[in-house]
Amino acid sequence: MDFQKLLNISDDWLKYAIRLNLGHESKDNLVEIRKAALADSRIKRYLSDIANFHEILVTNHKNPGLPIQKLLFLIDLGFDMEVPEIEAAIDEILKHKDEHGIYQSMTNVPKHFGGTGEDVFSWCLCDAPLLLLALLKAGMDYHENIKPGVDHLVSLCRNNGFPCAVSPELGKFRGPGKKDDCCPYATLIMTDLLSHIPEYRDSKTVASSVDALLSLWENSLDQHPYMFYMGTDFRKMKAPSCWYDIVSVAGVLSKFEFVRDDQRFLEMIKHIKGRQDKDGLFTPESVYQKLKDWDFGQKKVPSPYLTYLCYLIFERLEQWT
Repeated sequence: MDFQKLLNISDDWLKYAIRLNLGHESKDNLVEIRKAALADSRIKRYLSDIANFHEILVTNHKNPGLPIQKLLFLIDLGFDMEVPEIEAAIDEILKHKDEHGIYQSMTNVPKHFGGTGEDVFSWCLCDAPLLLLALLKAGMDYHENIKPGVDHLVSLCRNNGFPCAVSPELGKFRGPGKKDDCCPYATLIMTDLLSHIPEYRDSKTVASSVDALLSLWENSLDQHPYMFYMGTDFRKMKAPSCWYDIVSVAGVLSKFEFVRDDQRFLEMIKHIKGRQDKDGLFTPESVYQKLKDWDFGQKKVPSPYLTYLCYLIFERLEQWT
């Protein structure tokens, strides 16, 4: 894959990620560009935001400003525990764990939604997998820090994916869907988490979750569990990958070789490739208003970062051939 053109138009923080994750260069060869990336004012702001990890209350999971989303963004770029703020964030996550090994966030669910209306450390199935994923990617010991929580969350899986589930601290809260429906976002992030764990990659849990995601695409006109509509908005090119959209879903599915011949998956890839311009770039069709100072926060302007995310998907597909 020729990504030199992408490098030429990217900021230092993205050049670092491209060379590391697409060019597969050694970190030892990227010392200077890494320093330049860490000096970027936006990266410095994100690092400052995650250092005090639990200071931001979780009230809405569709929020790229949540510390866990910023932490995963930084880790996925290639920054690690050598960065003091990332180490501090991981330390804060490790401090709050329930008896099942599931890590908790400071959350408030109002009483009229079935919650307690109080700020409390708790977990939802639409945030707990992300905390475990961050610990895994940060290199925490799997058996000590990650496996117990993963095993418990996996036990919640049904034939049609993962449901809306919360810890007892959140009272009777449940998302706006039927009890037997799968939660598309919980299923997506659980599938992503399990893609990184060898003992689960080829499991029945993953197979059923992947099929659930593909079935939601296939039946997008008829099935809208938990008010997830996979119509026009779902199909819009968008970054970063912090909610349920076509780039996020295709990104997770592309980690499993067994989907390579599935027509539903291939339809997603065809849709994404159809949005690529003559220069090989992708332009956001929808943006998060909070992210206007990033290249992926601009509509109608090609985004190097969105293009990078798509190139990662395409690289995985090339590895299958």
